[in-house]
Amino acid sequence: QVQIAEYGGGLVQPGGSLTLSCTASGKIFRTLAMTWHRQAPGKQREWIASITASGVANVSASVKGRFTISKDNAKKLFYLQMNSLTPEDTGIYYCNRRDDWGQGTQVTVSS
Repeated sequence: QVQIAEYGGGLVQPGGSLTLSCTASGKIFRTLAMTWHRQAPGKQREWIASITASGVANVSASVKGRFTISKDNAKKLFYLQMNSLTPEDTGIYYCNRRDDWGQGTQVTVSS
């Protein structure tokens, strides 16, 4: 089992940027892959991006070119860098690995 926690959400204006962080403990960090999901108000949770243990990244077409997923083995953190944010990016962002989920962090894009 992996303990997961997300950080870095907040209120940002349209066109702005935000970086979310995700910690994971309980396994050797460099062996961990991770996935980011988000749940917009009134919508189902959707997959946003994934990164393998070795750092191979994949992002959803809906955010490709704007969002970047990465991991830092030295800091034991996963990141989701989000640029050119729009109100449609509003939602709760979650980290997930297999059956383990974080509590989520709220991102609100509004002027």
